[in-house]
Amino acid sequence: MKRIGIYAGKNLLRIILLLFAVSILTFALVSASPIDPLQANVGQAALGSMSEEQKEKLRSYWGVDEPPVQRYLNWLNAFIKGDGGISLLYRQPVTKVIAVKLGNSLFLMGLAWVVSGLVGFLLGVLAGVFQGRLPDKIIKGYSLVIASTPSFWLALLLLIIFGVWMKILPIGLSVPIGVEASGVSFLDRVRHAILPAVTLSITGISNITLHTREKMIDIMESDYILFAKARGEKTGSIIFHHGIRNVLLPAMTLQFASVSEIIGGSVLVEQVFSYPGLGQAAVAAGTGSDVPLLMGITLITAAIVFLGNFLANVLYGVVDPRIRKGGLGL
Repeated sequence: MKRIGIYAGKNLLRIILLLFAVSILTFALVSASPIDPLQANVGQAALGSMSEEQKEKLRSYWGVDEPPVQRYLNWLNAFIKGDGGISLLYRQPVTKVIAVKLGNSLFLMGLAWVVSGLVGFLLGVLAGVFQGRLPDKIIKGYSLVIASTPSFWLALLLLIIFGVWMKILPIGLSVPIGVEASGVSFLDRVRHAILPAVTLSITGISNITLHTREKMIDIMESDYILFAKARGEKTGSIIFHHGIRNVLLPAMTLQFASVSEIIGGSVLVEQVFSYPGLGQAAVAAGTGSDVPLLMGITLITAAIVFLGNFLANVLYGVVDPRIRKGGLGL
């Protein structure tokens, strides 16, 4: 238990240092952007009609009248104190904007993450068991095609089929149009999340399926499986007691590591479905040069990715006795 605590402490320190590096890189990229925040948000015509005094006030409000290093240090000082700043686009505290957007995104990405993990694992096991036969060929072919399919193209296809042609699912947003927040039910949110969640699930299935398939093939060709068959053990028992148990650990690790892919895909998918999540807010903040909001979103998503990798490593050590006895890589 003490070794696990030390391991967790070291990884927590590593995550903090990585987040610090991410913040520097993000701020540097935003500062190097050719987008003029004043022109992007005020408009060229309105900006041209302003006096120099008005422009100076706007530059001060947007924080572009100071050197980049000073602006970063000001942001970092406020962030350490728990102040993420004010979103220049939403005119609200960054923490409040992210809380709303993150709730929508977590609901969407959580559904996609669970579905892609379960379906991908089952398809991978099935393909590995029936190696070289029809089920394996179908599953492998599907996975290879989906792995090379852009998520935004698949999102547009599903939107056209189920939202426009068949009209059985909403074409966008996270809640019905014109309905007050108090009148939105949980089923309404689920209906609006189905198409984007299915899109993310379909694109996330392929990697887990192909990886699980290869591991399952190795296990089914191992000596202890051949010995189990020689003892007369039934195929179902072999698959459950020997195959799934041994392939579950690497599949679980890959599933937690796939958090970054889910987050990356959600940016494009949320744009297609006009889903008000972190991805859509990140695009708006980037194109509008809303530095406080973009910094907050980047750090939150980076923290989620790092946390996913951290949990994968910890669970790997908890489940596998060999790693647990080895000190979890200490």
